[in-house]
Amino acid sequence: MPVITFEGKEYHCEKGETVLESLTRHGMLIPSSCQSGVCQTCITKAVKGTPPVESQQGLKDTLANQNYFLACICKPTEDMELSVADIAKQKISATVVEKTLLNESVVRIRLKTEQPLDYIAGQFVNVMHPETDVTRSYSLASLPREDFLELHIKRVPDGHVSGYFHDAAKLGDQLSLMGPAGDCFYTDRDLDQPLLLVGVGTGLAPLYGILRDALVRGHRGEIHLFHASLAVQGLYYMDELYALADEHEQVHYIPCVLHGDAPRDGEQGDLQQVLKKSKPDLKGWRVYVCGDPAIVNGLKQTCFMSGANMTDIYSDPFVFDVTP
Repeated sequence: MPVITFEGKEYHCEKGETVLESLTRHGMLIPSSCQSGVCQTCITKAVKGTPPVESQQGLKDTLANQNYFLACICKPTEDMELSVADIAKQKISATVVEKTLLNESVVRIRLKTEQPLDYIAGQFVNVMHPETDVTRSYSLASLPREDFLELHIKRVPDGHVSGYFHDAAKLGDQLSLMGPAGDCFYTDRDLDQPLLLVGVGTGLAPLYGILRDALVRGHRGEIHLFHASLAVQGLYYMDELYALADEHEQVHYIPCVLHGDAPRDGEQGDLQQVLKKSKPDLKGWRVYVCGDPAIVNGLKQTCFMSGANMTDIYSDPFVFDVTP
């Protein structure tokens, strides 16, 4: 019978018994509710062993790829070790190796870590202010094969961490980060599936990583990237994105502005309305939406109403840094 290792102790799982039933029988309680694989309250991660595919039903493929499963429907076929430790809470030392202003309100920070960070393009890290340990989440625009981590940090009024990076950070500064975390990243489960990438402001950061990662992995389907800002001055990485579109036939870059004239190949107007007009039928598409939480939630609803399946819509919206 399979052995379940949990919090350093081993528990035997009877034939036909789920992980949740086994742990409960041994007096070990984990969060659970429906016990039928619907609510996903009992989502757990196997750090050793492979959970049965059936125990991952309903989970996004990005979670399944990280060995997450539902304990209430998991009938293990082999020994497994479960972890309640969150890898996103382990501190990693990093050094500021580049600081570049991308526009008036966005700075690019590149970091080198003392030890390699095992991440997937599009995930995020939690970065700590070097003096106060106040922590904020920033998505990664870099690829794992690059020798740096790239963050795009917007200046937020009275922002404690964003203010540090814009005003005080200098090359050689030492800081700590935790992560990676997040399920907003590319997987090659369907190389021909069309991809829609929609970002507002620094929401471009994870999308820039996801786009390049998809190309590296040989994605063949159409890739449409919409990047929006209030005006053209708020857009950035335009040259890089135009170059990718010129180099790869399936890549389409659509810069969007709410006010003023749109750049080449771009659109002017409210982003939700632009999407409704440009992509009225998203059935079968995989969608990534990143940026301000309020805008992201509206865009997700727009994409869903246009036919995208909710299990095919990925996002990592964050609350802005407003701590004085």
